[in-house]
Amino acid sequence: MEIGIDSFASAMYGDNNRLSPVEAMEQLLQRIEFADQVGLDVFGIGEHHKKEFLDSATTVILSAAAARTKQIRLTSAVSVLSAADPVRLYQSFATLDLISKGRAEIVVGRGSSIEAYPLFGFNLNDYDALFKEKLELLLQVRDTEFVTWSGKFRPALNNLPVYPRALQDKLPVWLGVGGSPESFVRAGSLGLPLMVAVIGGQTHRFRPLIDLYREAGKAAGYQPEDLKVGLHSPGYVSSTTESAITEYYPGYAELWTKLGKERGWPPVTKTSFDYLIDEKGVLVLGSPEQAAEKILRHSEALGGISRFTFQMDNAGLTHTQLMNAIELIGTKVKPLLQ
Repeated sequence: MEIGIDSFASAMYGDNNRLSPVEAMEQLLQRIEFADQVGLDVFGIGEHHKKEFLDSATTVILSAAAARTKQIRLTSAVSVLSAADPVRLYQSFATLDLISKGRAEIVVGRGSSIEAYPLFGFNLNDYDALFKEKLELLLQVRDTEFVTWSGKFRPALNNLPVYPRALQDKLPVWLGVGGSPESFVRAGSLGLPLMVAVIGGQTHRFRPLIDLYREAGKAAGYQPEDLKVGLHSPGYVSSTTESAITEYYPGYAELWTKLGKERGWPPVTKTSFDYLIDEKGVLVLGSPEQAAEKILRHSEALGGISRFTFQMDNAGLTHTQLMNAIELIGTKVKPLLQ
């Protein structure tokens, strides 16, 4: 199982959440570099267009990280494909693949935040149609140097070449999904690896959806080894479970309650938090031993996963705390899983 970190390049952490954007970006790059040094497999950068996050230009951050790392795979988490030009997205990640010498990946999705749609002139009523059409074009651009294609939301291409080409023969494209059954079936039908974002509730409830993915993939002629499942989940690792809870809960409650006001979620309470950190809850929080045990339980509940990524910079943690967690994940959690 691959283990990694996903980040939204949050500027909302540290003492009183008053870190400057320059400081936040430098510390993020330090964390990616350190994750590479301690043996983590993958680091992902999200895409948002909000004041709280610095990840609107994902490949720029990943390219800076590529110059400071040697082994770790670098991916989006996720790229909002519906609001992007698939040709430019491929070119950006193909360039990253060259810079990183074959370590680039893309996770594409429709986006759980909607600010990209009006910003780039797209209609939310076309939410799914945009994604479906653009995913088709992205995969064609990835697989074919000269592209002939036509659609509704972008000018047609008539036997036009797309450069540069990625170093990898087939640049990995994962499909990032939330809770829509259609998304799981789509990923299976296309034989794409699946990255499941579970941010609340209990992880095992996604098993029927993952079964749909595997059934759709099998029906489309893909082998089980083609149908990889990754899990993206909030979490945090400290030296003990008690210290993990003490360090993580205050910032998590504050920031997720604020986010809940935007999305209609109830405020975070200690009772609801305890539900999320119990045996079946989504949060992978605790000592290295407890975190490893929970990841294995999640994997068993979902019929086997091949990648797990922690989302940690959403709880007001300091750079030092995040660095310590990365060290524990690389030197303790990953060996325990292996």
